Amino acid sequence: MTQPVSAELLRLDGIRQSYRKTEGDEHLVLDGVTLTVREGEIVALLGRSGSGKSTLLRIIAGLIPPGGGTVSYGGSPVTGPVEGVAMVFQTFALMPWLTVLDNVELGLRARRIPAAERRRRALEAIDLIGLDGFESAFPKELSGGMRQRVGFARALVVEPDLLLMDEPFSALDVLTAETLRTDLIELWIERRIPTRGIILVSHNIEESVLLADRIVILGTNPGRLVAEVPIPLPHPRDREAPQFRKLVDDVYALMTEQPRGAVRPEGVTIGHRLPDASVSRLTGLIDALAREPYRGRADLPEIADDQGLGVDHLFPLLEALEILGFARVEAGDVELTPSGRSFAEADILRQKEIFAEHLVRRVPLAAHIRRVLDERPGNQAPEERFLRELEDFLSEDEAQRVLRVVIEWGRNAEIFAYDESSGFLSLENPIEEGQ
Repeated sequence: MTQPVSAELLRLDGIRQSYRKTEGDEHLVLDGVTLTVREGEIVALLGRSGSGKSTLLRIIAGLIPPGGGTVSYGGSPVTGPVEGVAMVFQTFALMPWLTVLDNVELGLRARRIPAAERRRRALEAIDLIGLDGFESAFPKELSGGMRQRVGFARALVVEPDLLLMDEPFSALDVLTAETLRTDLIELWIERRIPTRGIILVSHNIEESVLLADRIVILGTNPGRLVAEVPIPLPHPRDREAPQFRKLVDDVYALMTEQPRGAVRPEGVTIGHRLPDASVSRLTGLIDALAREPYRGRADLPEIADDQGLGVDHLFPLLEALEILGFARVEAGDVELTPSGRSFAEADILRQKEIFAEHLVRRVPLAAHIRRVLDERPGNQAPEERFLRELEDFLSEDEAQRVLRVVIEWGRNAEIFAYDESSGFLSLENPIEEGQ
């Protein structure tokens, strides 16, 4: 069963948010996000890293003002922290010097609730969330799952109409996370909590299909609403049911679909936001795809589950494989290219050579660094030179991140070397280009 969906609880109209990169320049994080959440509804926000999910959640809570657009809660505009909204964080955010009971009472103290009423409501919330007997314990005495239960109790004790959850299960082990999800959904469908709506930020597609009534998918750079997927399945949900698996497949397909006008992997430029993907993890994913049972082609939900990868880890790897020409992603499947298959079958030395060939040919920033080093006397250059060039396209932090990625790729391929202590790139012991 599910709760009936009725009146409008929250409305976002044209939300826009940006951060200043350099003087007179801005990085657009969210652009034109419009969304309605109704009573009795669990909405999951899904998107790759850089889609602005957490920023949007903080705007909804009134913790940061939007750069444009409006937020309305219960029909009234939001201009600051909202009393009827509570948030559960990924990292527990407990005060280590306070007991469980004291941590749960924090929100009530801030609202100047009388001591007796505070104590009664805190004890009820602790009991509800399954921590009865641990009232006097300190956070250091608790497991990760128990600490997150304290976080839930602290949010629920203020009796919020709208509960916001920012990847609340991602820091937990698989079994603990599953237990906590099950307990939460039981409290929700049995109406044992006063919450009238829930917004969940997640990096886990299966988790979103398991919990949500509707999934909202955000695109990246900037974050825009690109798709909504209703989940018409009653609770509790069976992960192995054909309808459940089809919905998971559909969401993966939507999230890997290239938006109209998007830059294709073979068309990246020097200032492209290269994904965070280590060579060791790329190699591991190629090897997994090449082996049984996939033999070069895999359904994304299956390979994600097999490798224990959420959206924030799987999608950067897939993007990197596409950029490097080792795989293609289409309609929720990933398939190794002939080059990807050759890489999987090669020994370690040949893998380095193949990686170097593809890196120089398909990643303009790597080719540019190599060319500069070839042409300069002494075959070396400071990393600051390339950072300044990247900052013509990216924010300072993003430029540093992208340069770190390409340095790791280039060092692994041995097309250039890097001395961290001096910050210089050089051609010290690189393989010869084209070998």
